[in-house]
Amino acid sequence: MRLPARQGDQLRIGVAITIPEPYGSLLQAARGRFGDPAAPFIPPHITLLGPTVLEPSDVEEVERHLTAAASRHRPFVVHLRGTGTFRPVSPVVFVQVVDGIASCEALEREVRTGPLEQSLNFYYHPHVTVAHEVPEPDLDRAFEELVDFEATFVVSAFHSYEHGDDEVWRPVREFPLTGAVSSGSEATARRAGGTTTSAPRPRTPTGAAAPDASRVLDS
Repeated sequence: MRLPARQGDQLRIGVAITIPEPYGSLLQAARGRFGDPAAPFIPPHITLLGPTVLEPSDVEEVERHLTAAASRHRPFVVHLRGTGTFRPVSPVVFVQVVDGIASCEALEREVRTGPLEQSLNFYYHPHVTVAHEVPEPDLDRAFEELVDFEATFVVSAFHSYEHGDDEVWRPVREFPLTGAVSSGSEATARRAGGTTTSAPRPRTPTGAAAPDASRVLDS
C-alpha cells in the first residue's frame, strides 16, 4: 500500500463519502472474505481526496476550505450497482457508481483546490473498492460475487479521515452538504434507499484506466 511519507508530527488525511449502513458493513465484510488485508482498516467509501500529508498548523485552514466546499453542494443520490475492475493496469475490483457520478466529480474537483490543490496522474473515477492487491483468483471472486450488488442512498455529507499509527483510517469530521436543494431533488432523495438484487447478468472486466493508486485511500 503506497502512502505519502510523514515526518515528525505531520498528519496523513483523506476526504471521502462514507458508505452508509447497512451497505458499509456488507461491503467491508465482503472485502475481508476476498482476503484483502486492508479490509479492517478502511471503511467502505468513495474517495474525494486521496492520502495527503498536512502540517498540524494547516488543519484549520483545510477544515475551513472543506466547510466552504460542502456549503456549495447540495445532497444527491448515489446508486451503486455491479462490479468493475482496473485490471490489468491496477489489481483492483470495485463496486460501480452508476448514478451520482457527476455530483461526485464536481465535489472532488472542489475539494481538490485551495490548500488541498494537487494534480492527478489519472482521471477521477468514483467507485467503492472491494478488493485490492490480492491474488488474481480472489480478484475474480470479488468481481463475480458482487456482480449483482445494488444499493441506493442519499449523500448528505462527506468526511475527513485521518490515518492512525495503527494503520486505521478513521473519520474525523463530517462536512454536511448545505447547498440549496430543489424540490425535485428532495423528492428523489425521499425515494432513495434499499438494496435490490436482480437476475445474474454477464459482465466483462472494464480494463478502464486506473485512478492514481497513490491518491485513493485504498492504495
